[in-house]
Amino acid sequence: MNIQLKPEHEQFIQSRIANGRYENADDVIALALKLLEEWEKGYQDWEEETRKKIAVGLDQIERGEVLDGEVVIARLEKKLRQARGSQE
Repeated sequence: MNIQLKPEHEQFIQSRIANGRYENADDVIALALKLLEEWEKGYQDWEEETRKKIAVGLDQIERGEVLDGEVVIARLEKKLRQARGSQE
C-alpha cells in the first residue's frame, strides 16, 4: 500500500523518529493504528452499553416507573446545595 501524508502528519512522524522514540515511520504508524483500533473497540463497547441503558429506561417508562421532571430537578438542586455546604 502506498499512502500520501499531509505535511503536518509527516512532520509529526519525523519528529518522533528524530527524538528516538521510534526507529522508523512504520513503527509510528503501526502504533497509531493499534491505538485507533483500541479506541474504536472502546467506543463500540460504550455504544452497546448505552443502547442497553436506553432500552432499560424505555422499559421503565412503559411500566410507568418514572419521576416527574420537577421532582428530579428539586432532588438535584438539593444535592448541589448539600455538596456546596460540605465544601465550606
